[in-house]
Amino acid sequence: MKRCRRARVAALLTPLLLAPVLLVAAPSAPTALAADPAAPLEGEHDELRAIAAAVDPGELRATITRLVGFGTRHTLSDTVSERRGIGAARRWVKSRLEEYGKACGCLEIATPQDTLTGPRSPNGVLVEDVLAIQRGASDPDRVLIIAGHLDSRVSDEMNATADAPGADDDASGVAAVMEAARVLSRYRFAATIVYAVLSGEEQGLYGGQLLARVAAGKGWRVEADLNNDIIGNIHGEGGETEAGYVRVFSEGTRALETPAEASRRRYNGGEVDSPSRNLARYVADLADRYLAPFRVRLVYRTDRYGRGGDQVPMLEAGYPALRLTEAAENYDRQHQDVRSEHGVHYGDVIEGVDFTYLAKVARLNLIALAALASAPAPPGDVEITGAVSADTTLRWSAVAGATSYRVWWRDTTEPRWRLSRDAGPATSLKLEHVVIDDWFFGVQAISADGYASPVVFPGVAGSFTTPPPAGQQ
Repeated sequence: MKRCRRARVAALLTPLLLAPVLLVAAPSAPTALAADPAAPLEGEHDELRAIAAAVDPGELRATITRLVGFGTRHTLSDTVSERRGIGAARRWVKSRLEEYGKACGCLEIATPQDTLTGPRSPNGVLVEDVLAIQRGASDPDRVLIIAGHLDSRVSDEMNATADAPGADDDASGVAAVMEAARVLSRYRFAATIVYAVLSGEEQGLYGGQLLARVAAGKGWRVEADLNNDIIGNIHGEGGETEAGYVRVFSEGTRALETPAEASRRRYNGGEVDSPSRNLARYVADLADRYLAPFRVRLVYRTDRYGRGGDQVPMLEAGYPALRLTEAAENYDRQHQDVRSEHGVHYGDVIEGVDFTYLAKVARLNLIALAALASAPAPPGDVEITGAVSADTTLRWSAVAGATSYRVWWRDTTEPRWRLSRDAGPATSLKLEHVVIDDWFFGVQAISADGYASPVVFPGVAGSFTTPPPAGQQ
């Protein structure tokens, strides 16, 4: 990664070991060592800190204020007016992304659309996403996506005329996408970043469906989709306040898993090591490293109970995807007509957004995108052997841009990777006296300047490679 029109940082930085909180080389008989929380973290990148510092709460406020000003952004609302409705909002988003693109000369704007029909759009509705594509310098087919949905709603999901400010749900997510485009377009990365403002989420996850279709049609190798949906409120339903963390939801097993793959995974493990789950760990470790005391709360679930978001169609298409959502939701401010009853204020108005908190979540997104886009691709074809043996051996395929690899392992009940050993440029490593039966294992790729990929669990269960459709497997 380099800053546009500026020379690359002269001295290469110490390798960034993104996966762990505790960094130890494994002895012949692995032992757990206590981390010193006061010790400085090794291998930090100044550019990631600069990117985090560039996030401006004022820009986030300005974006949400403008979006709320369109009155309603309901998917079925006016598309002709220049002042009200989702059409005006989409055109404004597109114009802002075009301004960022003009400043850097690096953004391609696309507006894929399709007419979709469902229970909440029985007569069909033209759904249009707004995408800004920042092509990678050396590996442009590798794609990282940040997304938020533009549409809003009130109590009646079919009411397309009432005021539906949608300040938190999901102008907050769109504001994070726009801020990512504003800041990251000043830099150059190895991989491609897509800034995606989606439509139709409230009517049936239409925007996510359209995005997944575009990704498949263009042959994108999507390694991460960061779906930001409801990320700006800190006041919970019961009056509690929580601004110290953001929830990151991730699926446990791959949506496209075949029965044979499921059988193998149930026997050997992998139910907590899907690519999405290891992507979530990666994001959490970045928060620990660069944004403390702000942190990630990992939630081992695709989404909130009985609810969904635009990351779901991406998962169903086989792409690693996460949902980021505020720590404490206030349901009086979601999917509600704007009103006051018995002293309670309802409606998703801008007063419900905390811009200091929103800026923290935006910073997390930006450093995650920058780190992923600067790192090599996750290793492919990761295999593991060691049955009836005192040793464990891992093998993997080399990836472009990687100058070294690292093998990780953890106890099967631990949530985060803990022990590691460097493999150098080799594509295999034998761990002597580390018994395969007792641990979970993974491999990550590292660039010359120390950016690391997410850890990849062995086999299909952990692969970041999107599988072909079921009929072609």
